[in-house]
Amino acid sequence: MDNKGKIQPAKRVAGRKQDVWTIVNEAAAASPVQPIVNMGQGFFGYNPPQFILNAAKEALNKVDCNQYSPTRGRPRLKKAIADAYSPLWGRKLNPDTEVTITTGANEGMLSAFMGFIEEGDEVIVFEPFFDQYISNIEMPGGKIVYVPLHPPPKGASQNTSSAEWTIDFAELERAITPRTKMIVINTPHNPIGKVFSKDELLKIGELCVKNQILILSDEVYDRLFYVPFTRIATLSPEIERLTLTVGSAGKNFYATGWRVGWLIGPPELIQYVAAAHTRICYSSVSPLQEAAAVGFEQADAENFWETAKKEMKDKMDSFNTIWKELDLPFSDPEGGYFVLVNMKKVKIPSDYPFPAQVKDRPRDFKLSWFLIQEVGVAAIPPTEFYTDGNAHIGEDWLRFAVCKEDEVLERAKERLRDLKKYIE
Repeated sequence: MDNKGKIQPAKRVAGRKQDVWTIVNEAAAASPVQPIVNMGQGFFGYNPPQFILNAAKEALNKVDCNQYSPTRGRPRLKKAIADAYSPLWGRKLNPDTEVTITTGANEGMLSAFMGFIEEGDEVIVFEPFFDQYISNIEMPGGKIVYVPLHPPPKGASQNTSSAEWTIDFAELERAITPRTKMIVINTPHNPIGKVFSKDELLKIGELCVKNQILILSDEVYDRLFYVPFTRIATLSPEIERLTLTVGSAGKNFYATGWRVGWLIGPPELIQYVAAAHTRICYSSVSPLQEAAAVGFEQADAENFWETAKKEMKDKMDSFNTIWKELDLPFSDPEGGYFVLVNMKKVKIPSDYPFPAQVKDRPRDFKLSWFLIQEVGVAAIPPTEFYTDGNAHIGEDWLRFAVCKEDEVLERAKERLRDLKKYIE
């Protein structure tokens, strides 16, 4: 009997277009310009500071750090996070009931969706979005309702601030239905670099209180802000009761491969996130939880947070001089380590040969491929973070990650000067 027809992949993974990371990384590997300058994926081009690396090495010598951690996380790390964030919350956080550790922020968000979203529940997501949100919401049966952030009207002709990407609050309110269970916000925002203002967060929070909607606040870039930064959970007790705040040791400590994340929230929410996390992966990596705890315990004494912020802002400002030189407008980020650059002025030759996985995608995919092949610099096309209906908003932009060594950024700038002959 032939069972081949029965053995089919689940719809949640079948039939998806090739993802942007595969397209860009494969193109980079095959580019005639080598070694490629990869400013695409947002991983760091340098190591965590030595005091954190030492903590990771020392943790490997401890017997208990090589065995299962408690499913909610190692007590030392939960306490270190509670101690670090209590001053920012303006009250004492309880490490046992208000903090849970996850296998990276992404698994933490999946645990939040698995803990609260059921078939047919609606989740509001702003476009552009971090692409992992989508599959994470769809897996438990959630329906995504998209609300676009509107770009600066003059973004194609002059430099703008990421603050100028705005929410139409009438549009947001129209998106709310009786089935709306949750809204996802991301501040500082990937890929825009927008830090949501206190006023914007208050309006979102008040809508959520009025309609009893949970808030998942993705704040993984929360230590990299260049303007005043507000945490939505701190705005009022009513808003806090609805809010789960997501954090990332990988983003905080330059260690994206460690996969240590956490959620902070009220006990009555955290308990269900923790329950889902237990079923997804049971517990998270023990020695790296221990090292992350040391990172938080020692960060202030090492002046790490301020140093990290200054170094990243310096990288951003230094790299963005190339756009001023090329007269290509960019959206100056208020936080994080991504910059969006408007490439409307870049004219790709009409007969340029694009492969099948790119030629039917929006213009930013063609721009990304063209830069990789002709200039040797990889950047991410942001329409991957849009629905098809709103892809036109992002099709002239590319996203560059500046969390690289200074000499890599200088090499990128040198290569990007080769774009001059294609700019009109």
